[in-house]
Amino acid sequence: MTPQEMRQLAELLQNTPGIKSIELADVQDLAQLLRDSPEIGSIEVKGLFGTKVVITRTGTGGPAFAPAPMAMHFPVGPAAAGSSEAEREAPRPAPALKEIKSPMVGTFYGSPEPGAEPYVKVGTRVTSGQTVCIIEAMKIMNEIEAEIAGVVREILADDTAPVEFGQVLFRVDPHG
Repeated sequence: MTPQEMRQLAELLQNTPGIKSIELADVQDLAQLLRDSPEIGSIEVKGLFGTKVVITRTGTGGPAFAPAPMAMHFPVGPAAAGSSEAEREAPRPAPALKEIKSPMVGTFYGSPEPGAEPYVKVGTRVTSGQTVCIIEAMKIMNEIEAEIAGVVREILADDTAPVEFGQVLFRVDPHG
């Protein structure tokens, strides 16, 4: 992440309600800590009124910053090696398919509430930024968004099942 992007992120975070004391140096220090410590999967800083900043190591290139409940991703470093058993055992996807991975440990929900239609099914066309599922972590419902556009070809997590950080949830065909 460039210094200009870091400054923009710090300014954005300072304008987020409840997050007033975070400084650019703090964001840089937390991102560097995540880069230097592969055993750390994510860092969470809680603010006032239930707001928080989560810096999470993603499978797409490194830590991502996300003030909850909004999802914003800013890759800044190397990704952790496949750490979950399910990820190590999963067959390799066809080269054309892109993966949507879990950015956290929690419980996977494919629909907004019990009995409702799922966010996506196999064959559903998704756009970048579209909600594809919810992961509940520490009683907080985190909407997970697609980072790529395409057609969902595989759903690899079961509804209400626990998921690990970095676990592949969906495989999407960007050319579909």
